[in-house]
Amino acid sequence: MENNERGQWGSKLGFILAVIGSAVGLGNIWRYPYLLYTNGGGAFLVPYFVALFTAGIPLVILEYGFGHKFRGSAPLSFARASRKFEWLGWWPSITSFVILSYYTAILSWAINFLFFSFAQSWGADTNSFFFNDFLQASTGPFDIDGMRWPIFLGITAIWFINWFVSYRGVSGGIERLNKVLIPTLLGIMLIIVVRGVTLPGASLGLNRLFTPDWSKVKDLNVWIDAYGQVFFSLSLAMGILITYSSYLPKKSDINNSAFITAFSNAGFEFLSAIGVFGILGFMATNQGIPIDEVAEQGIGLAFVVFPEVFSLMGPLGTVFGVLFFLALVFAGLTSSISLLEAFSSAVIDKSGASRKKVITITSIVGYLICVIYATGAGLFVLDIVDAFINSFSLVTVGLIEALILGWVIGADKIREHTNSVSIYRIGKWWEIMIKFVTPAILTVMLVSKLINEIKTPYGGGGYLTTALLILGWGVIGAIIIIAFIAMSTKWHKGVLEQNIEQDEEAM
Repeated sequence: MENNERGQWGSKLGFILAVIGSAVGLGNIWRYPYLLYTNGGGAFLVPYFVALFTAGIPLVILEYGFGHKFRGSAPLSFARASRKFEWLGWWPSITSFVILSYYTAILSWAINFLFFSFAQSWGADTNSFFFNDFLQASTGPFDIDGMRWPIFLGITAIWFINWFVSYRGVSGGIERLNKVLIPTLLGIMLIIVVRGVTLPGASLGLNRLFTPDWSKVKDLNVWIDAYGQVFFSLSLAMGILITYSSYLPKKSDINNSAFITAFSNAGFEFLSAIGVFGILGFMATNQGIPIDEVAEQGIGLAFVVFPEVFSLMGPLGTVFGVLFFLALVFAGLTSSISLLEAFSSAVIDKSGASRKKVITITSIVGYLICVIYATGAGLFVLDIVDAFINSFSLVTVGLIEALILGWVIGADKIREHTNSVSIYRIGKWWEIMIKFVTPAILTVMLVSKLINEIKTPYGGGGYLTTALLILGWGVIGAIIIIAFIAMSTKWHKGVLEQNIEQDEEAM
């Protein structure tokens, strides 16, 4: 049968853990806590949950329902719905591959710091250690300046793990990995949170984090941040959710699964925020400085601020350093596997080649591309590519996807399908969200980001215009061109005509 050849989840729990694994990534740990802090503290929860119910959950249901109804990766699902929209399936699938190329580099950093944490090798000046000693960043994105071998070895290890897990298939590889890593990750985060909130001064960080600033709710940028966080953290517009749901048997509760995924991701983000700001409160108290001076997001939080905190914690700092970077590695691995699957599944569906062959070739090509991130220019290349992919490519895909699936292919048809297999039925409100609210919000996000980019190019003038054109707009343009090229190639015999409503064994 088709789905058994493509792969199928062994259980509903396996599917739920896999999509949670995809959603729960590095951004939950190092981005959400800072957004909560800077966007009004407790008041930020208002736009966040509005965003979750008006865009996050509706889009998850949309992608789950679409992939499950048409039984394929993103390109195959779009091709089966309407051949002329196949390119819209390739765009997010190729984007996932691009994201994976630099995501593995960040995971390499986490692996290296996992080993550094045993001896706290970062020393007293964690900022200098990370940027000068470890990354040895060059002068810019066009200054390669040789290979950074520890990063290269970490990249090698991550790509081998990605290949090994995906090679073993959907239930035998991806599902098994997530059944182990997701509960373990939750356990590690609970330990970090409990210790974080019991540290001296933790209350300083938590009070600053959750004290609501209701004036922020009136700020449009705060709402854009809320929608952006929900959109990106749920792995939307990457082809992942469409692909993962296509591996479900016919009788699967789609609607309920979407709510479980969204709330699990939100819960993990909230848990991370408590742990992070408890620890930052301890750091601020220990050093006698305001919390504003230690609060940070992104790589600065993970690889500069937290190593310094672990050094301040004494002997236990080693233990919590190991646990923290282990959590980063686990969160990143489950996400990287989903990115590889989104792209590989599309190639498997289109070519008819075996999973093992496609996974192997994809991993080799991805590994070779990823080498650029192990050079002195790696940090700058990663920074530009990531910024443009997140700000423009993914938002545009999400907008077009909502419009085409909502208005052309028909949100009513997808709602009818998900309701037919789900215990909890969604009403007309969902169609209104998909056809009107979500597109309007994504349009505002996209226009806002374009205006800001025109006014102040990314990096505030720190990057050459040439670098932004090639590594930013150029990469997005290349993804779109490749998507149309992939669309122009022939599907292997009979795949578009296969019965997508065939009976399958229920879970």
